[in-house]
This record gives sequence, C-alpha cells and structure tokens, in this order.
Amino acid sequence: MPKLRVLIADDESVIRMDLSEMLTEAGYEVAAAVATGEEAIAKARSERPDVAIVDIKMPGMDGIDAARVMIEEEICAVVLLTAYGQPELVQRAREAGVFGYVTKPFEERDLLPAIEIARSRYEEVMELKGQVGNLEEAIETRKLVERAKGILMDGHGLTEREAYRRIQQESMNRRKSMREIAEAVILASDVGGREA
Repeated sequence: MPKLRVLIADDESVIRMDLSEMLTEAGYEVAAAVATGEEAIAKARSERPDVAIVDIKMPGMDGIDAARVMIEEEICAVVLLTAYGQPELVQRAREAGVFGYVTKPFEERDLLPAIEIARSRYEEVMELKGQVGNLEEAIETRKLVERAKGILMDGHGLTEREAYRRIQQESMNRRKSMREIAEAVILASDVGGREA
C-alpha cells in the first residue's frame, strides 16, 4: 500500500520537526512542512498531499481559512492541530469542513488515527460527490433526450418509442452519446425554427 503523503503547516519549527519525524517513523511521507496558511495552500496545490495537518493559529491566514481553501478546492483532507479548544474555533472548523481536530500536546496514538480517519472520510466524500455529479449528468441527459423525443414526435409523427429508438440508433451509428444526439436534434430544431 502506498505511503500517505502529508503536508504539515505550523508556525513553530519545533512542532514541524517533531511532526515530520513522527510521521516519517510511522511510515508516512512528508510532502512539505511550512509555517503559514498561505504557504500551506501553495504547497497543497503543488504537492497534492493526501492529508494536511494544519495548526489553527499561524501568522497571516489562520489554519481554518487555509483548511477551507484546501477543502473547497478538493485538494486533500485536513486535520487541524491546535492548543485551543474554544467552541467558536471548533464551530469555524466544522463549517470549514475539516476532517479531524487534534489538540496539543498531541501524541502519536492521537494523531495517527486522526490522519487515517480523515483520509478515509475524505475519500468517501469525494466518491459521494462523484456519484452526485453522475446523477446530475444522467438527469440532464434524460431531460435532453425527452425534449429531443418530443421534437421528433411533433416533427415526424413518430410515437414516443419510435422517437427514442431513432435517437438510440443514431447514437450507435454515429458513435456518439445519446446526449450528443439529443443536443443535435434540439439544435437543429432551434435553428430550423428561427429560419422559418
């Protein structure tokens, strides 16, 4: 199984070194270790780690805002590392969509499971987003095919079944998707309607 690649973002160099050493000894690959939220985003974009461990309190952009960007851009799972447990920080972290929250001082037995669970949850979320995208695509295709069938039924006196079969046959003959054929029928109808 390939090593998980981890990005570390913490403004304290001692914490970065400790984390790097701990993760390397545990079999992870440290993709980068940076000190600011801005650097974390830049490195996440270029290195594409599996998980980012991000300290909340950093100069400039804080860890929660950096996490939000990484999650919105679907770069990687984010585990927040913090010495602070205030409810407002936890709420902001939840709203940002982070996948884990570990408080300092941390131990390997706390951090490593958080990394594994965060990555697993991230993969599940990405899979669900993909399924939603596929369903949206299927619904849009079905709407277009229905519209094209209506055009063929009205314009050529076909039954619904015959219109569907014609779209299906053209799809096979032209080696194009049914959506592409339906879009062509709709476009031809729209152009023909404007010319008339």
